[in-house]
Order: sequence, then C-alpha cells, then structure tokens
Amino acid sequence: MLVQKAIETKLQDLSPSYLLVENESHMHSVPENSETHFKVTLVTEQFDGLRLLQRHRKINQLLADELAGPVHALALHTYTQDEWVNKHGAVPDSPNCLGGSKQP
Repeated sequence: MLVQKAIETKLQDLSPSYLLVENESHMHSVPENSETHFKVTLVTEQFDGLRLLQRHRKINQLLADELAGPVHALALHTYTQDEWVNKHGAVPDSPNCLGGSKQP
C-alpha cells in the first residue's frame, strides 16, 4: 500500500473535503497485490472555476512521480463541493478490464 499512501498524502495538498483513493489493480491483469490501477474521487473548493482538464492537470502534476513509475492507470473523478452535493456523492463505477488474461 505504499503507492496508494503516497497518492493520498500528495493529494492532501488540494485540501479535499472528500478524498477516496481506491486500488483497482485486482480488476486487471497484474500480479497479486499490485498497485498499478487507481480510482481517485476528490472534492475540493480549489476546483471552483476550473474546467475538468485543469483539475486533472493539477492532480497529474502532484502525482508526476507515481505516473512516471508504478501507476499504469488513474481514473479521476473531480468535483467542487456544489457538484458533489448535486451528485449526492455518486461516482461512476469503473469498467471491467478487457485486456490481457481477463478477456472473455
């Protein structure tokens, strides 16, 4: 859980009111206990007035080392406080893996 902890720690720089980092590596064709595929749900006032791409760039900058190394996939769900309230805290499910040995 070293990579997940590093992601959680770095994202604290955005002062989230809600942060959930989920390791979804088990859903993919990777060795057991891998930390390569993550889903991040982040709600912060710092996203007020920012477009989706700007929000993602902010996160990508904070996680540059992880994205250059162990993280293969990063799903981002980024919200302002108002957007989060309007969504009632609902986040889309991640799709099933269709690659590697997980193919039907």
